[in-house]
Amino acid sequence: MEDNTVLEDLELVYEKPHTLSDTAFHYCPGCGHGVAHRLIMEVVEEMGIEEQTIGVAPVGCSVFAYHYMMVDMQEAAHGRACAVATGIRRLLPEKYVFTYQGDGDLAAIGTAETIHTVNRGENIAIFFINNAIYGMTGGQMAPTTLCHQITSTSPYGREVEAMGHPLKMTDLVAHLPGAYYVTRQAVHTPNAVRKCKKAIRNAFEYQKLHKGTSFVEIVSNCPSGWRVNPADSIKWLEDNMLPMYPLGDLKVPGKN
Repeated sequence: MEDNTVLEDLELVYEKPHTLSDTAFHYCPGCGHGVAHRLIMEVVEEMGIEEQTIGVAPVGCSVFAYHYMMVDMQEAAHGRACAVATGIRRLLPEKYVFTYQGDGDLAAIGTAETIHTVNRGENIAIFFINNAIYGMTGGQMAPTTLCHQITSTSPYGREVEAMGHPLKMTDLVAHLPGAYYVTRQAVHTPNAVRKCKKAIRNAFEYQKLHKGTSFVEIVSNCPSGWRVNPADSIKWLEDNMLPMYPLGDLKVPGKN
């Protein structure tokens, strides 16, 4: 028989936020999407804004966010999340509005929507998961794929001469006048998770100020797309992703 007295003496270190559904995550082992979902919903719960929050998820691995996030969610066509979020925010200016997008979505088919949304300074938060690959559709090369990185459509590695350089969307966005807060974080270590959660909180808090767009890139693992095991994917991220996509704030109110 279980000793309930012992259980009562234990310190609770983690509890699933009620803003996350009881549906089991379908993501591959080692994927960062589940952690990012949890952090966003923890912040929403802690701020007490679940009734005022609307999320927009387009095509890609991010499309299933509405299964897990217990707030109002709206689907969008591939790449069009920022455009949909713009319409929602303008129609309902009192709401907290965010998009949840992958790199194949935001930095490829959605590049124009992303740039113009930020350039206009739409008062939304954009959460951008960058794993340098198309995760859902078969591991194809994405705009963020690293030089010489092997994918299903670049079996000999990305060649700059033919395929161009990796697109650093967050650096690009940081130069736009409508960007109010721009940062790049990750979720592969406990310390990184803490910093990422703080950035997510900032993105929601800044919406109260009506000063422009908050853009949070989250560098993430994709063990299936990278064809490595979950443990090795962390080292691959540190050795390859972070030199190209260094973590830290790119634009902070009052400092830029």
